[in-house]
Amino acid sequence: MASSSSSNAFRHARSNSLPSRAHPVISKLDEALSGLRTSETTCSSSSSVTCKEWHSRWADELLDGSLWLLDLCSTAKNSLLQSKEALQELQSSMRRRKAGESMLDNEIQKYLSVRKSVRKAMKKAISCLKARKDDSTSSALIKDDEAAAFVTLLKEVEGATTAVFESVFCLISGARQPGSSSAWSFISKVTLKRRAASSEVDLNGFNKQDMALESLMSHKTGKVHDLTQVQQLQDGLKNLNLDIQDLEEGLESLHRRLIKSRVSLLNIINH
Repeated sequence: MASSSSSNAFRHARSNSLPSRAHPVISKLDEALSGLRTSETTCSSSSSVTCKEWHSRWADELLDGSLWLLDLCSTAKNSLLQSKEALQELQSSMRRRKAGESMLDNEIQKYLSVRKSVRKAMKKAISCLKARKDDSTSSALIKDDEAAAFVTLLKEVEGATTAVFESVFCLISGARQPGSSSAWSFISKVTLKRRAASSEVDLNGFNKQDMALESLMSHKTGKVHDLTQVQQLQDGLKNLNLDIQDLEEGLESLHRRLIKSRVSLLNIINH
């Protein structure tokens, strides 16, 4: 009981320490939300050119962009959930068995099968991200200066948030660090609360555990030979499970802000 209480306190402390609000992406979202709330008030009592411009092509594009970001967030959350459920099932199977007593082939294969499916989905999502990047309206086409500045801010938010999701997709797929160091910093800040690490190899627990389990299966039987090997696998899976929980919390924070931003955007356009 004491151990359980200590573990819960540890998780609570880690959750409270997440620095998501300090990250530039979160700051930009908060700035955009503040601007949206101001615009809501202005547009509710004014028929200015700025408000009327919400009904032009770029207004539809911004709405489409906000929905796109929510879809990306859902894709990431669903893939994390699939990986977590498969991981926890494997952990449960390992706890029920004694080292050297029986085979773990089926359980490991189930986990690796789920991971293969998740990696495929993440690669597809990354391809869709890259295909969309250049398809946008320029704020230079907007004649009203205030509207142009605001659209520029929202497009910057969309671009920065998209980069974060690309990093999340790369992480979940087991890939190495993508090119955007700013986006990757969001991942490192969320997941590295318990230990210091500087390389992408250390960062990616998904990749590390996938490789460890695939290596185990490649040695013909996939049999766990001794307690040391069992403990190493269990420790690695435990750390990965904690990283997944941290990522879920970080994504949930982003998701809440994305919803608020879309609601405010809809309110402005519908005035």
